[in-house]
Amino acid sequence: MGHQLEDMDAESLQHSDKRRRSCLEVFLVMSIIFLYVAVATVTAAGVIVITELRSKLEHPRPVFEGTLAKLTGDTSSPAYKMQNFAYLEATSSELRNFSMPLTPVLYGAGMSVGGHFHFNQAQHSLQPTQEGTYFMYLDLTVTCISQCSAGVLTVRLGEKLTCKMNLPATAETPVSRKCWTVSWMDGQTPLVTQMTVSEKGLENWKLEVSKSGLGMFLVD
Repeated sequence: MGHQLEDMDAESLQHSDKRRRSCLEVFLVMSIIFLYVAVATVTAAGVIVITELRSKLEHPRPVFEGTLAKLTGDTSSPAYKMQNFAYLEATSSELRNFSMPLTPVLYGAGMSVGGHFHFNQAQHSLQPTQEGTYFMYLDLTVTCISQCSAGVLTVRLGEKLTCKMNLPATAETPVSRKCWTVSWMDGQTPLVTQMTVSEKGLENWKLEVSKSGLGMFLVD
């Protein structure tokens, strides 16, 4: 009788272990599926945002309002939306170690820096004056004008965003890179766009100023 009870207990433990393993396998499979769906969703959202920004940057002056409305869902007046948006265009085609010079562009009767931003022309810095979460992006396009050297171009927006370009020894067409992030700002910290290049430099590469710049807008 004792042996029978022991056999029954052993069988029960085996069945229990199998059920636990089966539940664990189902849980792991569902977790993997959920993670895949989440990553796919975030990737799709990023592609949509970059597509919208590319449209704006290719024609920066006429479509500021339309892009902001699509990205933020904001249906308020254009003047109000522009208060929370800033766009600066590169002014130097040089690729070297320095604070990247930027400037606002004309937009309607004003400039492309909203009232909730402070742009310091001398320091090339942009400071949101309102605390909140901001969408920030860098757009870079460079062209090889002769026999070029391979290397790395890095542009940093303060400590918030880093954009790197691995440039080949030669390129027949312009090379572009778009980088973006969403980050909280305290409303008191200016952001400087710092450019660095490989130790040997990037000979015969130039920045396309009309296709390179910095943009920010208040998300929340």
